Amino acid sequence: MLRRKPTRLELKIDDTDEFESIKKELEARKRQREEAESGGAPGGGDTALGADGAQAALSSATARTELINERIGFKPHPKATVLPALFRSLQF
Repeated sequence: MLRRKPTRLELKIDDTDEFESIKKELEARKRQREEAESGGAPGGGDTALGADGAQAALSSATARTELINERIGFKPHPKATVLPALFRSLQF
């Protein structure tokens, strides 16, 4: 078995500055996307919208789940809801 020296990573000030700038850009994009989805209303909280807000929150949650599944390559297969019908067709 080959042995090697432990790997060491060094974090520099430039790296943290770059991370912070990228993080701010992503947050700005997210804010713009949320404002565009909510009809351009800045700071529109879903709690003030009532049932429509609940529907929007539900659709955004499903959209987020679909986005995550697509990103990681997960393709869920729907479960068959007619299993008893399948077993009836197998009876003689």
